[in-house]
Amino acid sequence: MTLLYSFRAELIKLKHSPFVWVSFIAFALGPIMGGIILYVLGSGNMDPSSMLSQKAQMMDFKLNWDGFFILLSQVVGVGGVMIFGFVASWLFGREYSDKTSKDLLALPISRSTILNAKFLTYILWCIALVVSNLLLGLIIGKIMGLTGLTWEILIPNLTIYIVTTLMVVALGSPISFFALWGKGYMAPLGFLVLTLVFAQIVAAVGYGHLFPWALPGLYSGTGGEAASHITSGSFIILILMALTGYIACQQWWRRADQH
Repeated sequence: MTLLYSFRAELIKLKHSPFVWVSFIAFALGPIMGGIILYVLGSGNMDPSSMLSQKAQMMDFKLNWDGFFILLSQVVGVGGVMIFGFVASWLFGREYSDKTSKDLLALPISRSTILNAKFLTYILWCIALVVSNLLLGLIIGKIMGLTGLTWEILIPNLTIYIVTTLMVVALGSPISFFALWGKGYMAPLGFLVLTLVFAQIVAAVGYGHLFPWALPGLYSGTGGEAASHITSGSFIILILMALTGYIACQQWWRRADQH
């Protein structure tokens, strides 16, 4: 029951913050802009020699449901790393920025429960974001006049979308730790920027399948044939990173008033 009460307290905080709606709007830009670009590519009005056109050809974008679902997954695999990272930074660093962390630590609730309530809020928030983008994508697809949506197309693409989401959500725990360790927003956001930069570099030299923050993008198809390099070991590395971040959060939070 204490977890439920702590979770409800987190929801009350969300009700009074505009950041929730900002996150949904920012994340929705992905399918909106992607739909526009996909439509322009499909209409043949874009210069074939342009960088965007060449990138689209490499990722096999087509003006159909299959191509649009690939785009939606890539929005999660790339944009989700940033948006979910901002969400984790805000959830776990807000009390420090608002100077209310001591009040939170003084509550007659176990610290692990408070932390688990934050992680539960983070997970449900991210799920709400990807569900809203999926529904928005279906609406945009209908507006674009895409036809022929069948279970044979929906099931495999939805599987990629869900797995990509799970990977990106899991990467929130290390960012959450830096929010607690840095006592605010700057440390986790700085860490997030570094991971995004390194993800590009590591993927460019062919080792993206070994770097957790590059893995969702590769799996969703942004690297073209580089997705074939992903193995079970790639997923194990990502899971270990997520568990390490969660354990580090619990250990640090348990001794928060000593730092």
